[in-house]
Amino acid sequence: MTRSSSRHVVRPELTARRADRHDLYQRSVQLPEQEIRFLEKVFGAHTGRRPLHLREDFCGTALLCAQWAKSRRDRTAIGLDIDGPTLDWGRAHNLPAIGAAAARVDLLEHDVLVPTRRKVEVIGAYNYSYQVFHERELLRRYFRAAHRSLTDDGLFVLDALGGFEATCARVERRRVAGGWTYIWEQERYDAVNAGFLCHISFEFRDGTALRRCFTYDWRHYSLSELRDVLLDAGFASVDAYWEGADASGRGGSGVFRRVTRAENEPVWNAYLVARKGPPLPGSRDAARRPASSA
Repeated sequence: MTRSSSRHVVRPELTARRADRHDLYQRSVQLPEQEIRFLEKVFGAHTGRRPLHLREDFCGTALLCAQWAKSRRDRTAIGLDIDGPTLDWGRAHNLPAIGAAAARVDLLEHDVLVPTRRKVEVIGAYNYSYQVFHERELLRRYFRAAHRSLTDDGLFVLDALGGFEATCARVERRRVAGGWTYIWEQERYDAVNAGFLCHISFEFRDGTALRRCFTYDWRHYSLSELRDVLLDAGFASVDAYWEGADASGRGGSGVFRRVTRAENEPVWNAYLVARKGPPLPGSRDAARRPASSA
């Protein structure tokens, strides 16, 4: 075999018939390297050390779990989801790709409302999946279960979305480098109950499409609501991290900074970081908090 023959492999153009919806989702939406950097940043500020033990809630195909375990030899990950076939897809595709690190990943068909016996340092709930809990009390139960599953110095991190365009009917289309178009559709929003029905579709260059292959029936929660419920669930404090603007002046830079207030934008993304207990002495969090007068 010549060197040139290995460089010019012609891959068939992706079509709806050839595509895998889980693969498309991961490549269109997920950024595990960004999530890992952020977790290292906030946990390091809180404790002065790197986090080693992660739980990914609503993990789906568990891409973050896999990349977390791969990132360091001493890291472990637990992935929780109630959809067995999706977990099986992750076991078949994402775990083999990380080699020996797969032995440090446990994927469990488990309800996030039930605490796990094994405590972890960080729990991540991403892609807004916790909004599946339409009742505030169910959301509080989930946050309380997460609180009970953390080590005493643990952090619970979730992402959130909002903005005046994020709560109206609209369709967003984005070309992806792999050769397809990612479509985010907000079908309807109920202003009374905050019900939020959304879909993901994919279109291909040959004109075929996978229509509404993911559907989300959510209740949209504001940052202030989420913060209040987290505190009600027992967390000691909650910080908001806001995503800065990209070159166009809109959110999307991938850089998140801790804020105490922010201007509403058409669409924004943020993280909430909830601390189970107080920061350890000597950490950056401890240094920036005023001493108690008691």
